[in-house]
Amino acid sequence: MPARRVVQIGPDDQNSQKWRVPFTEDAFRSFIVHSGVAGRKVFGEGSLFSPLLFGKFFDPADAFPLWEFESDALLSGLGNASKSTIDWSATNADYLLKAELPVGARKCDVDVCNLKEMVVEISGRWRGRETDTKDWKNGRWWENGFARRLELPEDANWTKMEAYITDDIFLEMRIPKSSSDIDLQQMQAV
Repeated sequence: MPARRVVQIGPDDQNSQKWRVPFTEDAFRSFIVHSGVAGRKVFGEGSLFSPLLFGKFFDPADAFPLWEFESDALLSGLGNASKSTIDWSATNADYLLKAELPVGARKCDVDVCNLKEMVVEISGRWRGRETDTKDWKNGRWWENGFARRLELPEDANWTKMEAYITDDIFLEMRIPKSSSDIDLQQMQAV
């Protein structure tokens, strides 16, 4: 039976300096060249935390409206769609996300937090990495951990969001839809 543990969802840390250094395409390419195999596994094609997840460069620290897209259509832009380690969907009641954590995530603390109510941030800092700043998210954060910010759909009930890590490998999130939206869908189905 898979080992599953609950991830506590916390509030935003209110750090106004967080993500102030943008992860540009040039910085990404330079980082990948110098980081070797480990960097490619964390930020490589198909990872939720890759700036190239969707076939075009997108800074993981910027909020992405993931649920506005069908997973098959969005991931088809990858050179090899079988490399994808992420899946998302919506049911009548929930929004679901399943993503493989970066290699080495067992050596990091994974944080999930709400930002401005309709944005969720998933991040982790490698254990044992020391930085010059007190908060690793203030500078060249990609050298010290990983991040992805996702914009939630309007009908998502972020206050009841749940997150789990299974086998220290997979992050699973369930975000219920607002009950009034579910009730309306059920009435329309009758």
